[in-house]
Amino acid sequence: MTARPDWVDRLGSGIRFRFGRSTRPKTALAPGRVNLIGEHTDYNDGWVLPMAIDRWVGAAFAPRTDGVLRMHSVVFDESRETQLDDLAPPGGADWWSYVEGAAWALRSAGHRVAGVDLVIDGDVPLGSGLSSSSALTMASMLALSNASGIEWKPVEMALLGRRAESDYIGVKGGVMDQFISVLGQEGHALLLDCRTLETELVSIPPEAAIVVMDTGARRTLATSAYNDRSWSCRLAVRALREVEPELRALRDVEPGFLEAERSLLDENVYRRAKHVVDEMARPFALSVALASGDLVEAGRLMDASHFSLRDLYEVSSPELDLITDLARRRPACFGARLTGAGFGGCAIALVEAEGAEAFAEEVHAAYRSEIDLPSSVFVCRPVAGAFIVDL
Repeated sequence: MTARPDWVDRLGSGIRFRFGRSTRPKTALAPGRVNLIGEHTDYNDGWVLPMAIDRWVGAAFAPRTDGVLRMHSVVFDESRETQLDDLAPPGGADWWSYVEGAAWALRSAGHRVAGVDLVIDGDVPLGSGLSSSSALTMASMLALSNASGIEWKPVEMALLGRRAESDYIGVKGGVMDQFISVLGQEGHALLLDCRTLETELVSIPPEAAIVVMDTGARRTLATSAYNDRSWSCRLAVRALREVEPELRALRDVEPGFLEAERSLLDENVYRRAKHVVDEMARPFALSVALASGDLVEAGRLMDASHFSLRDLYEVSSPELDLITDLARRRPACFGARLTGAGFGGCAIALVEAEGAEAFAEEVHAAYRSEIDLPSSVFVCRPVAGAFIVDL
C-alpha cells in the first residue's frame, strides 16, 4: 500500500487545535498527477495517459450533526464556514469553493451529506499543472463520503468531481484529473478512454524515471485561456459536421479528413484541432513504447507532444520551453514536455532511473541560472489513488 506522507500526522492535531474536536479524526488523501501524454485530448473525448504521483492533498475530518461545513486551509492560514443547504453554483475559484463544490456535487446526485470539520494541507505545488485543484476536490469528496456513510465508488465519484469543477467552479475540463486521483495504481500509469471511461494499467519500466520540472511560473486555470481552447475545439467540430454530421468530438476526426476539410476552419481553429487530432494517437503509442521498454521512442513521442502544444495549441511559455530544452541537453534524458493545461506550471522529463537525481539537480541549477522564480525539480514515483488514513 502507498505510504502516507510525513506531514499527515500534523493534520490530526490541527483539527483538534483549530476546531476543538476531541473525536479521533481521519484524513482523506488524494494525489496530484502528471500526464505523461495526451494533452487537451480529455475534453475532446480522447485518450490520456496520466500517472498519480507521490505529492498529495490531505483533508483531516470529523463529522458534525448540524449541516455546517467548517474548513481551514493550513497553506493559506484561512478558515471558512457555510451551511450545506446554502450551496449553489456558481461558486468562486478559491480553495474553499473546491470543498463546497464536492459537497454540492454529492448532494446534487441525491446523496445525504453530513456536516463536517475539515483541516486541509498538502504538498502538491499550487498552480503548477500537477492538478492540486482536483486532488483537493477528490480529497474533500472522499472525506465527505466517509463522514456521511456514502459508499465510495471510484468511477462515480470521479465523475462527480468533474461535475464539481465544471458546474460549480466553472472550469470546463475533462475527466482525467479526477480519474487518476482516485484510480491510480502503484507503479503504473493509467491509459484512460475519456469517452467510454475504459482504463488500462501501463507499467512504468524500472529503468525509467519521471522527473517533474516546476518552472515556478504560476497560472490560474479558471482565468487562463483553457476555456478558450476548449471552445476552439467545439467550433472545429461544429464546422466539420457540415461534411460529416455524425461527428461528436475531435476524437472522431481522422488526420486526413481534417486536412481535406481545412478550408472550413478558421486558421487558428485549424491549428488547435490539428494538435488534438495528432495528439490522439500518442497515448497508445507511448503505452506500447513503455510496455516494450523502448524509452528512445517514448522520449521522441514526448518531444513531439511538446512541440505541438507549443506551436499549434500555443499553451507553452518561455519558462516551459527553456526547462524542457535544458532537459533534452542532458544525456540521461529521453524526452521532455509540458504537462497539464500549460500557460506556465510544470514540465516532465523521461530519464534513466539510475541518473535521475543527478539529472534533476543539474537541470534545476541550469534553469535557476537564467530564471529567478521559486522553481523546483524532483523525481516522482507512481502511486495509488485516494485513500483514508486513521490518525
